[in-house]
Amino acid sequence: MEEDITSEAYTFPVAISRLTEGETSREPQAMRAIRWLLDQPGRSVVVVTPRKQFHGECLKRLVAQPRVLHLSWRGLSVGSLSGRRVLYAWPDRNHLNRLWGVDAEALAVIEWNEGETAEWIADAKPIQLFHGRTVEPQPVAEPADRQEPLPNGVDGILEHIAAMAAGYSSGLKWNEEDKLKADMMNRADRWVPITVEQVRTKCRALGMRSDDVDTIAGILQRRKEGRRFNVRSSYRTFHFN
Repeated sequence: MEEDITSEAYTFPVAISRLTEGETSREPQAMRAIRWLLDQPGRSVVVVTPRKQFHGECLKRLVAQPRVLHLSWRGLSVGSLSGRRVLYAWPDRNHLNRLWGVDAEALAVIEWNEGETAEWIADAKPIQLFHGRTVEPQPVAEPADRQEPLPNGVDGILEHIAAMAAGYSSGLKWNEEDKLKADMMNRADRWVPITVEQVRTKCRALGMRSDDVDTIAGILQRRKEGRRFNVRSSYRTFHFN
């Protein structure tokens, strides 16, 4: 029976190749990602790098092969990754966030900076490739103490917004953002005891896209800093019950 190696967050196999302690070159790291990707069933391969010009001999050999498509961040559409095996080299956090919802055959990421990938790894649960060992994703343990509901109805508000965002392929819509901004201004007392980190944790627990988590947490952060928001006239007096 063939082992199911799909990620919990993706419907296809996902791995990330990470620099191993003692490695002084990025070449073995890149080669691990290439080997893993080419071992996955699929058809054509696409390689994504920050720029068309890059360092790395094994990657250069790969992109020189026929039927391998080489793309850079500039003008990249995630739709061009659909139906392909994808090697994504050195993405930052923003580019990783854009991979949610992509319909690839397999995805191998070459990590550059752990700070850029930590949250994505926690959410996507990819196979982690190191020198001489592979770390399989661990099932999420049921927390001993569930997170306390956020007070003042904020828990329900975030659950509503998450449900609405899940109904769209592109995530959070402008009108839900405007409702949230209006509520933070018209019911400022509701949000006083709520921290940005609590909101971020709740949104992630609800399975929201990373971009949407950043958007919602960023709105609250700006409000905490005393910022006011311009919302469309139809929502200026809006607040959640």
